[in-house]
Amino acid sequence: MRFFVVASIWTMSLLGSAVFAQAPATPPKEFQPGKPLGSVNEAGQFVPLSSNVKVYGSFRFAESVTYDPVRNLIVVMNAGIPQTQEENDGYVSLLNPDGTVHTAKWIGATRDGLTLNHPLGSAIQNGVLYTADIDVVRTFDLVTGKPGRAFPVKGATLLNGIGVTKDGTIFVSNTRPESRVYKVTADGDASTFVEGKPLDAPNGVAIDQEGHVVVVNVGNNDVMTFDPVTAKLIRTEHAAEGGNDGLIILPNGTKYVSSVRFGSVSEIRPGQPAKIIASGIPSAASMGYDSKQKQLVIPMNNNNAVAFIKLAD
Repeated sequence: MRFFVVASIWTMSLLGSAVFAQAPATPPKEFQPGKPLGSVNEAGQFVPLSSNVKVYGSFRFAESVTYDPVRNLIVVMNAGIPQTQEENDGYVSLLNPDGTVHTAKWIGATRDGLTLNHPLGSAIQNGVLYTADIDVVRTFDLVTGKPGRAFPVKGATLLNGIGVTKDGTIFVSNTRPESRVYKVTADGDASTFVEGKPLDAPNGVAIDQEGHVVVVNVGNNDVMTFDPVTAKLIRTEHAAEGGNDGLIILPNGTKYVSSVRFGSVSEIRPGQPAKIIASGIPSAASMGYDSKQKQLVIPMNNNNAVAFIKLAD
């Protein structure tokens, strides 16, 4: 009798394994972008947020901001919950130019078909949103939000600031522990562009009107301009304070630099020393420039907020 019970259990186990093995795999769900704010009313209908309601926020460690001139929207990268607590929690918010929320979670409403762990720097070029995600540069369609190509960067440990040329070449900083700037071609060929001095925990990266690569350091107040082909240092300017993160270059050559350590924004006009135009901004990170409203938009990291600075004409 004891043998029969054991044999029966063994047989049922085999049958269960066979059934489990034959069960069809669940097909992956299709990626879907999030919707603008709204709610479902009592009749079960979705009602968009009415125009007399203003909402600010929807961030979780907002690190970088860039501007979409086609839709006149501000794109905010959120690192989300720390990787030690939960992986793949990064998301992207959309703001109206006045700071009100357009879409709380545009990219990241679901995780279906999405990998976005800890997005930091971001850039827009040719209808594509680029972001630095630890050791990968990820791309997204700027209209649909759908994930595009991903460019792994071998040897990267903390990709941070990012600039993209018109032909799709990516320049992205690696802040620590090794100070590097990587170059990634449109075909995905990644190589070291600059390593070591004069880099000192490089952060913000931007492309100027001549196509030069401009980089700011966290470790000092250097604003360095490099030749995009030879990586030769062309010039070094200086922000008013060090600890820098964000970098904006206007068509007239004026640069704006935000200090994530000291909360200031420096203005550097061509041939002139830097001056502080704003201060007291906690964790002033990788800012963006809203060219239509002529304003700087500055994410504030773990303050989960963004700051707006109107620029004079």
